[in-house]
Parts: sequence; C-alpha cells; structure tokens
Amino acid sequence: MEPSFFQGQRVVVVKAVYWWGEPQRGDVVIFTAPNGNDEEYIKRIIGVPGDTVEVLHGVVYVNGFKLDEPYVKNSFSYSLPEQVVPVDNFFVLGDNRDVSNDSHRGWFLPRSHLIGKAWLVTWPPSDWGVVPSFPLSEQMVATVNGT
Repeated sequence: MEPSFFQGQRVVVVKAVYWWGEPQRGDVVIFTAPNGNDEEYIKRIIGVPGDTVEVLHGVVYVNGFKLDEPYVKNSFSYSLPEQVVPVDNFFVLGDNRDVSNDSHRGWFLPRSHLIGKAWLVTWPPSDWGVVPSFPLSEQMVATVNGT
C-alpha cells in the first residue's frame, strides 16, 4: 500500500465497525488473503457489490465514472475489462498498483475475509494520526469511460 502505508508501520484496526454498517468505497481494510493462507493484507475498497469496475490504461472507472485517486503516487500500466462486483464481495486495490496483489490479479475480496477498517497509525511516532479518508464518491469525476 505504499506510499500510504509501509512495512513496519503499526495500524489500529476497528473490527466492530462492520457489525453496524457495510464497507464503503474508499475504506482502507485489513483482511485475510483470499488464497487460503494466513497472510493479512491492507487494501482500499474500490468497488462494492453490484458496482461495475473497469481499468483502462491505468485509469480506474467505477460505474462509468473516472476516479481521481490522490493516494496513488505512481502511474500504473495495466487495463482490466469491465466486471461487476459479485454479491458479498469487494473489488480492492493497493495504492502501489503495478506490484500490488489485489483484485487486478483476478480475485474479489469475500466479505467473510474482512477483519476490519484501518483507523489510526500509531508507529512510527512521526506518522501518528488518523488514516486519511478518501470517499470514492468525492473522487468520481463527472465523465464517462475514456472522456
């Protein structure tokens, strides 16, 4: 998730937040890897169930709206055909897109794998603070695919 998060940082995770509400586009979440091992990942939710997600030459579109993603530092090169996020699943992407093991690799995040929402960075002390919120509704640029 570099540049937003890096190896060695400590993040407080709120596990109960999704007992009362559903994950939202833009949430930074921690989850167990969908490949069956015990690894935990941190990624950003881009698409919720029923959303259409597409990536064209490094530009992400959700429901036909281009995303303005200030947390992605380096441009990325891949494209993905339009796909609909299945029920009880999420489309997640890391912020370091070209090297991230995320939904662009062909998998969705099952709801049952969610651990919680990243809330507070506590280590190192120089990075202490609330995890920045970037609601995707505020990032949707009013244009439709490719324009």
